[in-house]
Amino acid sequence: MKFGIDKQENYSVFALEEDKLNSQVAPLLKSEMILLNAEGIRNIIFDMSKIKFVDSSGLSSILISNRLCKNSKGTFVLTGVNDVVMRLIKISQLDTILHIVPTVQEAKDLVLMEEIERSFNDEGEA
Repeated sequence: MKFGIDKQENYSVFALEEDKLNSQVAPLLKSEMILLNAEGIRNIIFDMSKIKFVDSSGLSSILISNRLCKNSKGTFVLTGVNDVVMRLIKISQLDTILHIVPTVQEAKDLVLMEEIERSFNDEGEA
């Protein structure tokens, strides 16, 4: 599996350099997401701009990634989702669960806004 990771202070951008997210790639993706999360990275932006096809195991790995981020009080964002993949996400009604934005920059902005919101909520509870 080919991919790139851009690790920043508040988030990491994970770009899958494959055209298919299927049963051969999904377990590897899941493993990478678990490793990132174990490193303490709780905000992950998943750049899907190279992906043209996703199957059910691919969707499952996306949902697991989303849960990992949520469980560590972070944010998981999909970006660069093409029309075919977006249709599958909508049919599966996952668009109501996942954060999906058009560009990496919008994903970065969303993560930073969520971080600010969490810090305010943490201060309010203290």
